[in-house]
Amino acid sequence: MSIFLSYMILGLSLSAPVGPVNAAQLDKGIKKGFWHAWLFGIGAVLADILYMVLVYLGVVHFLNTPFMQTFLWLFGAFVLIYSGMESILNANKVTISQASNEDTLWRSMFSGFLLSVSNPMTILFWLGIYGSILVKTAADNSSGQLFLYSVAVISGVVIWDLFMASLGSIFRRYLSNKALSLISILSGFSLIIFGVYFGIRAITLLYPLLS
Repeated sequence: MSIFLSYMILGLSLSAPVGPVNAAQLDKGIKKGFWHAWLFGIGAVLADILYMVLVYLGVVHFLNTPFMQTFLWLFGAFVLIYSGMESILNANKVTISQASNEDTLWRSMFSGFLLSVSNPMTILFWLGIYGSILVKTAADNSSGQLFLYSVAVISGVVIWDLFMASLGSIFRRYLSNKALSLISILSGFSLIIFGVYFGIRAITLLYPLLS
């Protein structure tokens, strides 16, 4: 049980650093409420599970190639910059009354999945950190224990998503429509900054391939 809890804490710790998914989930909670934010997080968790399965199946070698990494950074940059621009352009349209009816819960979940599955930071994390955990755990334990520890990591991620969704929905109760618009703009700029960073990383990888 202590080992299970340690892997759960690992999942919590790995989810905590502020990144584009956390920023977008908090924004979703503030603008649309708890359930939209939590299902946005669940969508991101589904992307995490997908990458865990890919690492387990050995796709890590394919995704580690310079060409694929460059493509992933570029695709992530496009998704983040597009999402950020959309958030800024629609900032004046965001109101408390609209927030809960504008999107369906399924759309929020899909948004979380798309943002996470296209996020190179997520990809590199699961390839790097989880790949290392996989090698070590597989060497020391049975496949059943490996599955249990993987569930523990995901449980930690889900708990963090629950916390972020609750935080966003609590903030939402005390914010005016003007404050919501400002948060939408700040969130948009945050996503664009991450997108520009991803684009720079892609160019850094692409330059040696072209020279």
